[in-house]
Amino acid sequence: MAIQWWQILLLSLYAGYQILDELTLYSSMSSAVFAGLFAGLVMGDIKTGLLIGGSMQLTVLGVGTFGGASRIDANSGTVLATAFSIALGWDPEQAIATIAVPVAALMIQMDILGRFANTFFAHRIDSHIEAFNYKAIERSYLAGAIPWALSRMLPVFLALAFGGELVESVVAILNGDLKWLGDGLSVAGAVLPAVGFAILLRYLPVKKHFPYLLLGFVITALFTTIFGNIQLLGANVASVVEEYSAVLNGLPMLAIAVIGFALAAISYKNSQSVPVTQGTSNASAEGEIDDDEI
Repeated sequence: MAIQWWQILLLSLYAGYQILDELTLYSSMSSAVFAGLFAGLVMGDIKTGLLIGGSMQLTVLGVGTFGGASRIDANSGTVLATAFSIALGWDPEQAIATIAVPVAALMIQMDILGRFANTFFAHRIDSHIEAFNYKAIERSYLAGAIPWALSRMLPVFLALAFGGELVESVVAILNGDLKWLGDGLSVAGAVLPAVGFAILLRYLPVKKHFPYLLLGFVITALFTTIFGNIQLLGANVASVVEEYSAVLNGLPMLAIAVIGFALAAISYKNSQSVPVTQGTSNASAEGEIDDDEI
């Protein structure tokens, strides 16, 4: 399956939009999971898009940008991995390890280039401020979106338009003489979400709230097992009784989210109910300072 021109156009436009959304709008359309959804929708396979996007979202779950620091661009990596995986019939795990992650890391350089290019408009704004030229300030501010968008649009467009033959060659090699390497990359791609969780847990106050962590894990594991067995029971009954038409669903992600929200609410309520003695600090045993002390 070849990637059509209109698919290249839509994916390139989204790549330019997602960085602007991340910097200004914050609509969550700049997340890796949404990038997978959009790319899967454009390419005609939403399931593969969500699988790659969700895996990349988990991979960068604990990675944040502090100050002016650049971080890996999981969205662009997701778009390219989804497009090539669907177009070439490639295994999603291999696409994550061989396309999504390397592209996301390489896009750090494009992020830095976009920041450098924006300094031109920043200096123009400084000069317009001194001249009290408010219209020019607005124009320079809006023009600053151009280098940001191009820093994502151009690489994605060039990769989709001219990188197909290269990716096809890589796929042929990994599924041929180097199949052992392709299988290893698939395993690495499946493990990457666990790395994201590990990074996230490294920065969360796990020691302080480890009972909730254990309780949430156990509840989720029990419910998943129960619902999984109910699905299996329904499938077995349907195979024996022809008139049986009921569909037994698995544990919805909404239920897991509600469990997490309930535990978080309990923890927050307990932290707010702790009395604070006059003249003492509101810092926790781990040295954390509450918001009302800042």
